Amino acid sequence: MIALITSIIAASIRIATPLTFAGIGEAINEKSGVINIGLDSIMLSGAFASFYICNKTGSILLGVVAGLICGVIISLIHGFLSIKGKANQTIVGLALNFFALGLTSFLFLVGFGTSTELPSCKVVSNMSIPLLNRIPIIGKVIFSQNIFVYFLFLLLIISYIILYKTSWGINLVAVGENPKAADTAGINVNKTRYIACVINGLLGGLAGSYLTLAQLGFFMENITGGKGYMALVAVILGKRNPFKIFLAALVIGVADAIQMRLQTVGIPLPSELFTMLPYIVAMLVLLFSMKNNKDPLALGTPYERNAR
Repeated sequence: MIALITSIIAASIRIATPLTFAGIGEAINEKSGVINIGLDSIMLSGAFASFYICNKTGSILLGVVAGLICGVIISLIHGFLSIKGKANQTIVGLALNFFALGLTSFLFLVGFGTSTELPSCKVVSNMSIPLLNRIPIIGKVIFSQNIFVYFLFLLLIISYIILYKTSWGINLVAVGENPKAADTAGINVNKTRYIACVINGLLGGLAGSYLTLAQLGFFMENITGGKGYMALVAVILGKRNPFKIFLAALVIGVADAIQMRLQTVGIPLPSELFTMLPYIVAMLVLLFSMKNNKDPLALGTPYERNAR
């Protein structure tokens, strides 16, 4: 029983990792006043770029770098259209999701053709931390993970400090709550929002890299499978707090890990019912938490400096 619980928790952390990466990036973006529901496009682009470069070069590091770059490019497209073009941020995000889905599918077909066997790439291996991995229960869960997961733990601390303990974090919140007042105080509103978009792109691209370079080792059409939307749910549930986002992602991860375990048991039910489980759990938790959620006042609103 203990072994089963341990394996489910370990799997939950692995599943929650990309959701948390993307969620923290989006939380920073939203705190600046820009909402990007196109997280799937960032993750999908990062996943494809990482896979393609790693497959061609054999370098996981170059694959990660490619994923980060592509994630930033997609996020900046959204940022430019939303900040400079003052377009509807929700529509832009949706459009980018469809654009990335079509583009990555086309590029994958061009690069690898049609085959009954998916091309593969290297994946990072788990690294056990000596002594710590021998701690009962949590040793195997926390200290026998891959480098992406270890970086996530570090990112949780760093992002929390930046958001809540630094002047830049205060400025970020000011821009998202009242950009006019922030501008009057000497804060460059658009610059702050563009920086937030870059961070969102980096972390979303890293989430995509994780999918191909740590979790799966291959790429296929729509490999994210809506994980960008699940990351958005984690942002809402976590109230844009890095640690709470991670906990929300863990709840989704536990549901996903359980459904995979149930499928292996061989219960005579359609597999689609099991696949629905994490989404149902996410919707139920979201339903009961919506009343306590408070968005930044200027979220989704383009800033016009000369407007009254």
